[in-house]
Amino acid sequence: MSDNLAKSALRSEERLVLVEAPAGCGKTFQGALYACDVASSLKLGRVLILTHTHAACDAFASNTMGHSRNLDIRTIDSLIVEIATAYHISLGIPLDVSTWVRLAPKRYLLIAEKVSKLLRESPIISQSLAERYPVVICDEHQDANEFQEALILALHDGGAKVRIFGDPMQRIFPDGGRRDSDLAKQRWTSLSEKANVYERLCVPHRWKCGSPALGDWILQVRDALRAGNKVNLRGNLPAGFEVIVADNESKRPAGYALSKQRAKDIYSIEKSYPALLVLAAHKSTVEAVHSFFGRRIPIWEGHIRESLDGLVESIERDKGDPVKVAQCAIGFISSVATGFSPSAYSTRLLSEISSGCQGQCTGKPAILQEMGRILLSRPDYKGVAAFLGRLSELNRTNYSFRNVHIDYKREFAEAIRIGEYDDVEIGLAETARRRSYSHASLPLKAISTIHKAKGLEGSNVLLVGCDDKHFQNTDEARCKLYVALSRAQKSLTIVVSAKNPSPLLEI
Repeated sequence: MSDNLAKSALRSEERLVLVEAPAGCGKTFQGALYACDVASSLKLGRVLILTHTHAACDAFASNTMGHSRNLDIRTIDSLIVEIATAYHISLGIPLDVSTWVRLAPKRYLLIAEKVSKLLRESPIISQSLAERYPVVICDEHQDANEFQEALILALHDGGAKVRIFGDPMQRIFPDGGRRDSDLAKQRWTSLSEKANVYERLCVPHRWKCGSPALGDWILQVRDALRAGNKVNLRGNLPAGFEVIVADNESKRPAGYALSKQRAKDIYSIEKSYPALLVLAAHKSTVEAVHSFFGRRIPIWEGHIRESLDGLVESIERDKGDPVKVAQCAIGFISSVATGFSPSAYSTRLLSEISSGCQGQCTGKPAILQEMGRILLSRPDYKGVAAFLGRLSELNRTNYSFRNVHIDYKREFAEAIRIGEYDDVEIGLAETARRRSYSHASLPLKAISTIHKAKGLEGSNVLLVGCDDKHFQNTDEARCKLYVALSRAQKSLTIVVSAKNPSPLLEI
């Protein structure tokens, strides 16, 4: 019944409709179908679909094929950048806004604040945008910050019909983001009160061809977590769901090791499924589990490249200083690879650069000296790209560099590719453009953080690290746990700690 109510609400004459859309309940289908219906009958303007990720843009594009002439599908950040570019003088920012924000991702929040203020103070701009886009569909609105929401409401105030889909239980907040969590709750409540119609999808379509019982259970889990209760792992559990009780016995802080029998159980699961998505709450745990599986299951890198963005920003700050630029490169390597340790590589490398790479040496020290000369001759992004390219080559061909394991291969390769461009800003922009249009698909088997798995689904999911370190009793952890559990279509296995179970679980 909820599908029909939502369908009717979307097509009503009401100007602001809010649809709460739990994971797997047909949000993209409903939104795309409505977009196609409106696009085919719209006489003036175009339907605007705003998402938060390029993956979501791809999903809507594939579900609205044949109607692209009357549709504009884009990320909300790209719309903000377009508006900021048109009014860059008034906003006091450079003309090339897209490059300016890419060089420092935190600027996206700043530019969103500036643009939302501009629209609030100049309603004629909102009215002009509403004429261009008389119907606006907002996807995954729980991920919108206050300034992005202000922009959307400005379009509504300018005369556009606005249709908002979101799920407050799929908002994953930044670390230590209690205040963000509380403010997001307040905004959601305020928006639901402001909406002319507020409907909720509740049919678990994702699991119809997999495990319907699992889908029904996950919706119950969502309600329990939202109400502040625990997930009950006792009694009758749905078909396709399994709990493995095991503790991480690694002696290393960033390691992952299980008892012989529990490790055997996990390896058996991995071998029994042709497709498997392994999830963990933290990046460090993903990397540890990647090692646990012998690095044969790749890490899913998603679209965002935090380490690459940080590398470019730090190089631009420190360019001209070989030692500082080398430290930037070492920091980047540490974030995307393992094994390039101070004792084995980086201390000697920095020492060689500091002394001008002049001493006589052989073997690995001589190779590090050679690599140091690259940065001495070009202490900028091109030098770092060449340095990383040389490291990649040595990793493949030289025994002395066999212990360096590049875990984030795409990000590492993109850092090398930037050196092909004469301007770092153009290189970063072009690399991001290629990434957006490459439509990289999830491998049959992959390991991912829960955050990067948002919007994805897998036939079989293995969630590791269900302990009090990864899932505390916070709003963020509740959302993160629900997002993880709701990725699985057919089978879901979770690894729960016996000694320190998550307080969100009743075992």
